[in-house]
Amino acid sequence: MREPTTLQQSQPPWLIRLLNNGAAALQKMGIGHSAVTAAALIAAAQRRTGLDDFGQDDFFEPLSRLLESCHRDAKLNLMGRIALRADTLHCLRNRLLIERDRRDHPEIAREEICSPLFIVGLPRTGTTILHALLTADPHHRAPLTWEVMEPSPLGDAKKRGRVRRAARSLSCLRWLAPAFPRLHAVGAEMPQECVSMMSLSFMSDQFDTMYNIPSYRAWFLQQDLAPAYEWHRRFLQHLQFGRTARRWILKAPAHMFALPDLLSVYPDARFIQTHRAPLDAITSVSSLITILRRIFSDSVNPVEIGREAMRYWADTLETFMTERDRLPADRVCDLPYADIKRDPIAAVRRVYAHFGWPLSDDAEARMRAVLDAQPPDQVSFHRYEPSQFGLQSGEMANLFASYCDRFDLPVQEHPTVDHGPLQNAEAITPDVAFSLSDNGNTGVNEAGESVPRRAMTG
Repeated sequence: MREPTTLQQSQPPWLIRLLNNGAAALQKMGIGHSAVTAAALIAAAQRRTGLDDFGQDDFFEPLSRLLESCHRDAKLNLMGRIALRADTLHCLRNRLLIERDRRDHPEIAREEICSPLFIVGLPRTGTTILHALLTADPHHRAPLTWEVMEPSPLGDAKKRGRVRRAARSLSCLRWLAPAFPRLHAVGAEMPQECVSMMSLSFMSDQFDTMYNIPSYRAWFLQQDLAPAYEWHRRFLQHLQFGRTARRWILKAPAHMFALPDLLSVYPDARFIQTHRAPLDAITSVSSLITILRRIFSDSVNPVEIGREAMRYWADTLETFMTERDRLPADRVCDLPYADIKRDPIAAVRRVYAHFGWPLSDDAEARMRAVLDAQPPDQVSFHRYEPSQFGLQSGEMANLFASYCDRFDLPVQEHPTVDHGPLQNAEAITPDVAFSLSDNGNTGVNEAGESVPRRAMTG
């Protein structure tokens, strides 16, 4: 008899279920719920900060479409409505603060972001551990969770409090979704997925990960994302200001969707593309999204999530491969997930050799320390079944045939298991955690971390 999957074992704490059920009952009676509007959130952010300059006003339409889709499509429960309001308000607040800092320090705009490296690939393909290893090199850096959550004030000012608040946010997430520590490495001082920085434009797929918002998604997929990448660059300039410039190591699978827009802002960018059997990758990310969305809605359909993920990533890979073939071959390094898992240091050496970077003994020693700090490999970390998400190997073989042929991949390799949360987890967007904790008060330990993993810092 097979063990139950992680999805079957996952549910919110009983207190959250009780609150959600109570709020749903009141809502049926017409009590206690009204849709939040962009205008109301903008006014609230201005009151809280005492600021009124958001920069360009191109964020109003995406914010309005996001809120409308959440109200109409997402079937949010009480926690979902609280999270949506807090998350969008947090993004607006950060936008106001960054604009203020740029007015006070106009030299921020002169910071150069040179030859950043983007780690891309299907979700759940080893990008997190690769990100952690590369950022262990003192010549590299990545955005850390605490500074993405609170980019202002500049630099390390008030760092202790910012780290403590980020840790509290992540503690709240762990309480709401107890399965996450087994799937997904989170920590206040860990490298963070950079796609979160695009959320200040309100054109980011982080929202679609949290909520079922098909009308927003359909609109988003048709947009020019250059303004979102411009915000990405402004965010990096903000984090780099006043510090020694180092090579930025960035990662998010979603960058494959809009490579021309990314290159319009970072024309000298380089890429690592990781590769894994697509049925394993799509099933794993579908399980993760389903567990996450269940925090925010009581009406989550795993089959819809799986089918949508299959179509989206098949289309995204096809588009990305066409666009990446326009780049010189030395701009992209390919790494199979199996190689990363079998010998991570050898995989890193391959990256350095491909780009002509020197790998010092000190950097390699730091990378080995990162590996030594990983939890032991446990088969039971993340269990999933393709059938839970409406996924079949035959259909996947047709959709991903050219991709599998090009990189000599099977459609399915490991049918039911991911081994360890750091080996193939995609970093959770920090605003997810912040939006939840911003409405609660969970404790942290004396160091300000709930379950810190300092070896993962950049």
